[in-house]
Amino acid sequence: MMTKTTLPVVLLTALAVATAGCGNGGPSKDRWATTENTTVELDFDKVNEAYKTAEGPEDFERRVNEIYQGSEVISVAVQDLDAKTQVVTGFFDKNSDGGVQDPEKVFTIRRDVSGEGAAQMQTSGYGAFGYYHSPVMGLASGMLLGAMVSSALRPNYMPVYSQPYTTPPNRATDLRSHREAYRASNPSSVNNSKSSQTGRRYNSAGGSRFGSGRSGAGSRFGVRRGERGRRPERLVA
Repeated sequence: MMTKTTLPVVLLTALAVATAGCGNGGPSKDRWATTENTTVELDFDKVNEAYKTAEGPEDFERRVNEIYQGSEVISVAVQDLDAKTQVVTGFFDKNSDGGVQDPEKVFTIRRDVSGEGAAQMQTSGYGAFGYYHSPVMGLASGMLLGAMVSSALRPNYMPVYSQPYTTPPNRATDLRSHREAYRASNPSSVNNSKSSQTGRRYNSAGGSRFGSGRSGAGSRFGVRRGERGRRPERLVA
């Protein structure tokens, strides 16, 4: 038999169950479930161009943070797996340990030397940017390339980053200060257009020294067709 003391507890429990299940056993669709960085802009066409023309990891991380529209700093990890393969990871160093954890990943770029004077690269997004997967993009001697890529196309190239480079945690403050100064002197670099829940931009506008806002090889082919018309799903937290 229920006492007067236990009755309110039972009623509250029943109410919680009914609210969570919406009466049909399914999830509630009464409010948006939010995820970190879901509405922050990152133009992958410009990220790809920044990698191609970067002189080194420090130059690349500076350019990436100029491109990124959020307030967090994107750290960079660079590792030569062997003489042909390099993997570059952009990540949010949330615990400031200089290491890459899977939940912190923003994107990876894989570069493979495919022949004499030729290579290819492919970029993939993670987390809120996981919708992005670029085609395989060719790189070759004679193209406008920075030292970070062009050095790997030379004969007898010796891997520079066999010992991985990662953005030092104490560099985050300098990168943030640089980005603030960059945005102040380049107000058009800040995109105020409405963004989708996955970070994709509805309205491409403007440009910068890293490429135009128009869709290029990365954005035109990099978004899965099935996701173009997909509407965000409302979930219960």
